[in-house]
Amino acid sequence: MNPELVGRVFPPTAPYLVGREKVREFSRAVFATNPINFEPGAASAAGYGDVVAPPTFAVVVQESTLAQLLAEPDGGIDFSRVVHGDQRFSYTRPIVAGDELTATLAVTSIKTLGGNAMVTAESAIIDVTGAHVVTAVSTLIVRADAE
Repeated sequence: MNPELVGRVFPPTAPYLVGREKVREFSRAVFATNPINFEPGAASAAGYGDVVAPPTFAVVVQESTLAQLLAEPDGGIDFSRVVHGDQRFSYTRPIVAGDELTATLAVTSIKTLGGNAMVTAESAIIDVTGAHVVTAVSTLIVRADAE
């Protein structure tokens, strides 16, 4: 794992248009039960423009930023040795169907522990106005080579 990745900021991803059916599919997959995740009327009554994505939906948008990191030629990351260690979210507002979101990834730390590398990266996700929606923070563990 290349320690010089710390501080690197990757180019913004292509915009991701959040679709109503994608929100509903994701909501079913995570066993969401709140009507605002499925019904536009319930979301509207709660003050939202369309169905509201569950908090972990941000990983769908973040995925393209992590793909940039994993594909970095000088990163030294062997994808076959990567496991997901931690995931956190810091929201300014919920994601709703109709949002067009762009994400920018920054590598914030790399640590070595027992031969394993732990890389933490933050994906700042904004809407079309440039307003912050959520920051998704992932820690990936790159397992050491088997000896």
